[in-house]
Amino acid sequence: MKRFLILQLRPETDAADAEYASILGKCEMPPGRTHRIRLDCEDLPEGLDITDYAGVIVGGGPGCVSDDPASKTPLDVRIEGTIMGLMPRITELDYPFMGCCYGLGILAAHLGGEVSKARYSEPVGPSTCTLTEDAADDPLTTGLLPVFDAFVGHKEAVQDLPPDCTHLIASAPCPYQMIRWGKNVYATQFHPEADAHDFEERINIYKDHGYFPPEDAQKLIEACHAAEITQPGEILRRFAHRYG
Repeated sequence: MKRFLILQLRPETDAADAEYASILGKCEMPPGRTHRIRLDCEDLPEGLDITDYAGVIVGGGPGCVSDDPASKTPLDVRIEGTIMGLMPRITELDYPFMGCCYGLGILAAHLGGEVSKARYSEPVGPSTCTLTEDAADDPLTTGLLPVFDAFVGHKEAVQDLPPDCTHLIASAPCPYQMIRWGKNVYATQFHPEADAHDFEERINIYKDHGYFPPEDAQKLIEACHAAEITQPGEILRRFAHRYG
């Protein structure tokens, strides 16, 4: 049975470990079903072949695809280059891929879509999402509640639907919350792995990273715990069960 390749981008060990644990929990997988690589700490193994894996899951991170290259740290440049380097093979094969938050920017940029901070950024916390008509026919979204909350927090966003993509989930502040390319390549702007505890940890870790005024941290934490978040995790579970 093939493992899933889990690529993580967060340079903070506590945030990366918590994210990995959440991915395992939502996917209902033991660690042995995954090959976890923290790209802040290590490179991809030489000769890595994505077809050796059941699929690829890319976690979130503080980097922005749309930032001026001159302003990116060497670590951000290396991580972005590594992920972007996998995308031609993934789309060539229409290979199972789930990009979470940062992964949506990567997919859209690879496909020639516009990713920027011009519009559609969202503050940290719950955001109300709506299924599109096309979601009724997709195995990851069919039968979900038509309207549900998901956890978000991003400075950049996809500005227009990239070529040949299917739009699955939208929200009022950010139209492109989930898209699909081909039949098997997915990405979400929201965090399908996250629960309120995860976001409390991330709020405390990233409160000085420009996502929100630091003095708002406690208010945001309370809003996260007050939200009922169920459907995003089901999307990630379905991805893992479909391809695993």
